[in-house]
This record gives sequence, structure tokens and C-alpha cells, in this order.
Amino acid sequence: MIDPTHFQHIVRTRRVARQFLSTPLAEEQLNDLLLDAQHSPSNCNTQPWVVHLVSGATLDVLSAALREADDRGHLTPDFAFDMQGYTGVHAQRAQCSGRARYEAINVSRDDKVGRQAAMRHNLSFFDAPHVALLFMPRIDDCVRSAGDLGMYAQTFLLSLHARGLAGIPQTLLGLYAQTVREVLGVEEELQLMFGISFGHADPLSPANFVEVGRAALSESVIRHY
Repeated sequence: MIDPTHFQHIVRTRRVARQFLSTPLAEEQLNDLLLDAQHSPSNCNTQPWVVHLVSGATLDVLSAALREADDRGHLTPDFAFDMQGYTGVHAQRAQCSGRARYEAINVSRDDKVGRQAAMRHNLSFFDAPHVALLFMPRIDDCVRSAGDLGMYAQTFLLSLHARGLAGIPQTLLGLYAQTVREVLGVEEELQLMFGISFGHADPLSPANFVEVGRAALSESVIRHY
């Protein structure tokens, strides 16, 4: 039997990184991460994920294209996303998280230039050497496949952390789906959910030491006996 405290430690200490070292991972490391994620559960074992792993010179080309699209305000999301849709406690949690992250990098609430620069750092993948872009086929209302991609992403993130690496899921990348498809030559029928930038977290960056907390079980679990 595997010691459950090992898994507990991995799950409870995982954090996102928002600043990476440029050091790329070896091909063997990349394959191990991808094989771990490939063992994620999925509805009827359909495994609907299609992952485009981008590194090296192509990563630079993609970053430039994303920044150019952002300059033009050219948003092409496959799935709707609006922060205003979050209300009540969900909006409060998002606001608290955002406040903690901006405070960590010394960007004030009224610093529009600083906030814009922090947002655009997403488009250079926080200087990570790799990004995994998670696509899915158009199947019915896409809810089942989206859930499957979520499980794939969680396995991938935990595998990173277990190896002393780090990653960050980026919804923002999904807002430029058509740009990503054009740069990478991805089929039109595949929809982009989000991307995960990953690599070695910069141990000196304050952006990587933010505690956002988790809700108590009583806020999210209703027990029936």
C-alpha cells in the first residue's frame, strides 16, 4: 500500500507559479509528465484531450502572435468567459486571490500600467520554457469532455509538483483560440480550453509564494446520512 500521506503532501502543497526559469525540461521528463496525465480518468474512457506541447523557437513565435492579437483586441474564445459572471462568495474568492497576487509583486489597485503588464505576462507564458495547450473535440454540449480535460490538467499539475516542477493553468490563453490554431496548424474542429505553462519555478520570485487559501469543507460539502 502506498503511504497516503505522500499523496496528501503533493495535493496540499501544490501552488501555481507565475515566474519560471528558462531551463527547458529533458525529453524524458516531458514524456513522463505526459504519460502520467494520459492515465487520467475520462467519461467512458473516451480520452478526448488533444494536447499541443510547445517549446523552443515555436514558443517564441506563438508568444509574439498572442501579443499581436492582444494589441488588436482580437479575442477568439471557443468558450465564453466573463469575470462578471462570478457573484457572491465566488466573486469574493476571486477578488481576494487577485489582491494577494498583485500585492506580492507590488502592483497597486490603481496602477493600470502595472496591472496590464502583469496580465500580458500570461502571453509570454510567465517565461516558462514549455506550454501545454489543451484542446477537445466538439461533442454534444462539451460538458463531459471539458470535465475530462479538467481531470487531465489536475493529473498533469500534480505530476509536475511531485517532480519538483511547477505549472500554471491559464484560462487567458483560451481567449486567443484562433490565433493559437493558426500558429500551430490545429484543426478547426478542435476547441481550446486553456493552457498550462510549466517548468522550473523561479525560487527568487515573490510571485511564486502567494497563499490564496481554500474554503472550509462546510462551505462546499453537504453531507447526507
